[in-house]
Parts: sequence; C-alpha cells; structure tokens
Amino acid sequence: MGLPVMILGLVLFFGAHTLTTQREVRSRVIAASGEGGYKVGYALVSIGGIALIAWGFGHYRAAGMIDVWEKWCSPEVLRVLKHITVGLMLPAVILVVAAYIRGRIYTTVKHPMLAGVKLWAASHLLANGDLGSIILFGSFLGWSVFDRISLKRRTDPGAPPIPVGGVGNDLIAVAVGLVAYLALAFAFHPVVIGVPVMGV
Repeated sequence: MGLPVMILGLVLFFGAHTLTTQREVRSRVIAASGEGGYKVGYALVSIGGIALIAWGFGHYRAAGMIDVWEKWCSPEVLRVLKHITVGLMLPAVILVVAAYIRGRIYTTVKHPMLAGVKLWAASHLLANGDLGSIILFGSFLGWSVFDRISLKRRTDPGAPPIPVGGVGNDLIAVAVGLVAYLALAFAFHPVVIGVPVMGV
C-alpha cells in the first residue's frame, strides 16, 4: 500500500511542478482560473503530493523495505557510501540557500536550487539501495534534470527577480546553509525521518 500512495504523491507533486515548465499551458490555466486560483490550486496539489509521498514512504518503510542493490554490498561499503552522502549534503544545502540569498554562487551556478536538489537526490541514491528510495530520489533527480533543460528554452523570467549581491551574500548563504545542514543532520533526520546520520 505504501509504494502506490507514494507514487501517486510523486505524480501530483511533479505534475504541478512540470506545469510551470509548460509556459503556454500554464498561461491558459491562469487565464481560466485567474492568478489567485492558479496559485491556490498549485499550492494545494503540491502540499497534497508531499503529504502522500511522506505517508506512503513511511508505510513502505514500516512494512519492510525492498532491497535492490544493498544486499550485494558489504557493511563497510555501505558505511562509506553513507559517509559520502553526509559529506555531499553540506554543499547541497548551501546551494539551495544560495538560490534565495544570491551572490557569486548564484551567478556561477546559475540555478543553484536545481543543482542542490540534484546533489541531494544523487547522494541519497548512493546511500539507499531499496526500491522505494530509488523511486523517490530517482524521481527528484529526473525532475531536476528535466526542469534544468526546460529553463534553457524559456524566454520569460518565470518569477519576480531576486536582487543579486556579492561575496557577502555568499558568506551569509554558507553560514545559513551550515546551520540548516546541522539542524537536518542532528534534529530533523533522526527525529522526523527516524534515521540517524551522524555517528553511524
């Protein structure tokens, strides 16, 4: 039951997010429902998708995860892969923060949010070799690649511009990213997700 619900959530979440890449279709939806109606519908579908993803993945884990490649790896190899994931998550979080606190990181990477999501998803695929995780993180990785390609074809800005600063903004982004990384590692992951990542 868990996996089908999670997959339904992924379809809803990425269906809403993929709509933003189809600019003509998006314009027609806004014309039909109004800007406010579009934003409310987009938010509700996205939140509903996230809720179904979390519920489905939680029940999938509780019922017993389906190993795909982890069973072929030694405990030592799995431990190394998990350490690599923990290491890669720091730049991933900083990149996501740099998408909103814009400085040289933003101008160099161009789309740090998508780069951060790709790094997050790819790193979690390294550490999780079960079917549900492959579907979950593989979907986010595939979507972020697709969205990055679609951005190259867009002619409109897509969203209100955020001011771009200099190195000072980068230092702030790194500091905020570090705090967020520590909170995710020491609080969110072990308490909410139920999987400790530090000291294992």
